Amino acid sequence: MALHTWWWFLATVFVLCGTPGPNMLHILGRSVGLGFRRSVPAMAGCLLAMLLVLAASAAGLSAVLRSSPMLFDVLRYVGVAYLAWLGIKAWRDSYRQAPAVTEVDASLVPVHGAWAVFRGGLLVGSSNPKLLLFAAAFLPQFVDPARGQAVQYTVLVATFATCELFWYVMYAAGGHGLRRWLAKPFAQRWFERLVGSVFLAFAVALLRFRPR
Repeated sequence: MALHTWWWFLATVFVLCGTPGPNMLHILGRSVGLGFRRSVPAMAGCLLAMLLVLAASAAGLSAVLRSSPMLFDVLRYVGVAYLAWLGIKAWRDSYRQAPAVTEVDASLVPVHGAWAVFRGGLLVGSSNPKLLLFAAAFLPQFVDPARGQAVQYTVLVATFATCELFWYVMYAAGGHGLRRWLAKPFAQRWFERLVGSVFLAFAVALLRFRPR
């Protein structure tokens, strides 16, 4: 892979990763509710899911999904159900009497809560099979077939992961900055409803998606 090709890939991926999506929304919400430090397991879960999806795409799983519409639909419906559940849960939580964010810090996450936070990030990151098809169409454009493909895919995936992690940190920092404003129960309720609505919109978009 030529250096200028990698620079083009870096610039493109940097913009793509910064675009709001389920992962970014999940991390933003975790940071608002738990604080920056306690949202780190969510970042790790989302990042691991993304790495697994990209690796699976590079290994040819995306071709299997293209050749088996039924398998893709199964994965798609599972993703739709999970995203819809997150949206409905956020709306239900908005109707509960929530304490101020500043009062939750010490007790919101149980002793072993980091695993639950990590698992949630992993599930959100794994809930969208469209990423497999996107990676299959996007990554090969930057791979030189005359050179070792394994090394090139490793560089591309590592670059993608670095950009993704950068934006995770930015979104988590933004969520942490919102905590003071969301200390009021009224603001918390509307934030949860906004998050829930966006997750439901993601679920509808995934339900309507048809691979070409």
